[in-house]
Amino acid sequence: MVDEIPIYKLPLERLADFRREYLGFIFQSFQLIPYLTVIENVMLPLAITERSNREQVQMAGGILERMGLKGKEKRLPDQLSGGEQERVAIARALVNSPPILLADEPTGNLDSKTGKEIIELFRSLNEGGQTIVMVTHNPENAGNSSRTIFLKDGRIAS
Repeated sequence: MVDEIPIYKLPLERLADFRREYLGFIFQSFQLIPYLTVIENVMLPLAITERSNREQVQMAGGILERMGLKGKEKRLPDQLSGGEQERVAIARALVNSPPILLADEPTGNLDSKTGKEIIELFRSLNEGGQTIVMVTHNPENAGNSSRTIFLKDGRIAS
């Protein structure tokens, strides 16, 4: 249950709406579309909304600025560093302000400084009310969470 919505009982078309409205995804390997610009990649979750193109551009530009990527909107992903690509992926996940952010090893491909910046961003988002579910093998990242669940062989260990 999420917000009193029985997600396992939703029909497929409503499940897609639920994902769009409630979830932001950060994939371990970024999953940026190589032939789309930075701003186009960030706007992808907005493409299935009823927002105007102008509003989508404003929303994407705002989150890119917050992520420290202002001025890089027209670049392609391969023209960015790994840390910048990760921030684009995070901006894409956050652009529609989802209440729940699912992050799979979001710092796994980053240097330690950029990784700490991402964890600090997550802490700020969480303090602002956003739920963040993060999978990590990094004990330092896990130590920054308000709740940690350990899995072993696919089962909750503690």
